[in-house]
Amino acid sequence: QVQLVESGGGSVQSGGSLTLSCVASPYTYKNYCIGWFRQASGKEREGVAGYDDSDGQTHYLDSVQGRFTISRDDAKNTVYLQMNDLKPEDTAMYYCAGRRRNRYGYCAGSPMNQQDIDLWGQGTQVTVSS
Repeated sequence: QVQLVESGGGSVQSGGSLTLSCVASPYTYKNYCIGWFRQASGKEREGVAGYDDSDGQTHYLDSVQGRFTISRDDAKNTVYLQMNDLKPEDTAMYYCAGRRRNRYGYCAGSPMNQQDIDLWGQGTQVTVSS
């Protein structure tokens, strides 16, 4: 089963913290590279965080660098997004996003480009009030 399920969204005040979780089915966790996107109302979906096989680096959206951290727990098939010092402009629907691994075990494309995403979760809403 190919599946991504997000949780952990909610409403917080500016400066607060939230941790989002993305639980994958065992098949999905093994065969996809998983990162995070977000989409604010009336705006384009944008990449927030993800690991890029091409350069071996974890990439973050400039506006969240230093405040958000992506991590994983292989035993739980889960990818997390720790969000600190939240700002009203972080208000959005947050999605976990998967890129399929090729036969060599690598994920092509960019973790920050929605055109390279093969699988989406249903989203979890984050609302930050000032």
